[in-house]
Amino acid sequence: MTGDAKVNRQWVLANRPEAAVDEKTFELRTGAVPALQPGEALVRIEYLSVDPTQRSWLNDRAGYLPPVAVGEVMRAGGAGRVVESRNERFPVGQVVSGFTGWQDYLVIPADGTAGVRAVPDGIPPTAALGVLGSTGLAAYFGLLDIGRPQAGETVLVSGAAGATGSVAGQIARILGCRVIGVAGGPDKCAWVVGEAGFDACIDYRNEDVAQRLAELAPDGIDVFFDNVGGATLDAALGRLAMHARVVICGAVASGYAHERPAGPGNYVDLIQKRARMEGFLYFDYAERFPEAIGQLHTWVGEGRIKHTETVTDGFENAPDALRGLFEGRNNGKQLIRIA
Repeated sequence: MTGDAKVNRQWVLANRPEAAVDEKTFELRTGAVPALQPGEALVRIEYLSVDPTQRSWLNDRAGYLPPVAVGEVMRAGGAGRVVESRNERFPVGQVVSGFTGWQDYLVIPADGTAGVRAVPDGIPPTAALGVLGSTGLAAYFGLLDIGRPQAGETVLVSGAAGATGSVAGQIARILGCRVIGVAGGPDKCAWVVGEAGFDACIDYRNEDVAQRLAELAPDGIDVFFDNVGGATLDAALGRLAMHARVVICGAVASGYAHERPAGPGNYVDLIQKRARMEGFLYFDYAERFPEAIGQLHTWVGEGRIKHTETVTDGFENAPDALRGLFEGRNNGKQLIRIA
């Protein structure tokens, strides 16, 4: 290997975890970056996205995406800059984001099928992975298209201090709704109310969620945007208003482990309240991404949506950051800065 050859570090799946990600789950490998062929471009990845759904991709079970194979680079979103190019669509200096994997470099093939897209000028790469990326898009489409909140309604959001939940709740506030959050710990709840502007926040670690919902939503919940599942979902189902809409965005409480937890006991309330519970995936709305990104960008610029990021330095810390999502260590979007 010559002195100026680029070295690509990669986290690859070594063993499928049965529960939480641990030190045996991933293996760090290094290799040379290949010379570019005609039509290719080379991206130096600067930020990696760390999201709860990544844990689900480690199970040997078909889902909305195939599982990561043992020996394969860990699938992940990322953002970086083109440093070499033989493709006029991706000139040197262009910032891109998309599925990059946990690695230092990504080669965009000549047919452009790497799953990355150019980031418009003026948008920071961190925002392209968060409030103007997958998490913001999930909040936008999940709340507006599935939840369909109306002014004056009561909206409940679990994972309210997270990257998706915090944006969903703020959109509901923009629409004139009363918004209640559920988050873990007094500091997160203080941010949800003081910065994100929710009307109230329940600390599930120190408060009885069902009791607090009875106090805060005596007339019931019209829209529940759920990122958590588990006991929080069950408590919310027991407090639904007539014709409520339950938006299933995530299930962090499950840990996304291979063995799935039992379902909620209060699901029968969906019948009694003539309510609807529906899951979704943000990329089903790909044709409308420009609409959503444009509106979110406007709201952020106007100061109507606040967002926060937890940025961890060091490529070596990616596996620990993924585990930390399920321990509540992050506020807002969890990112790894590697360059």
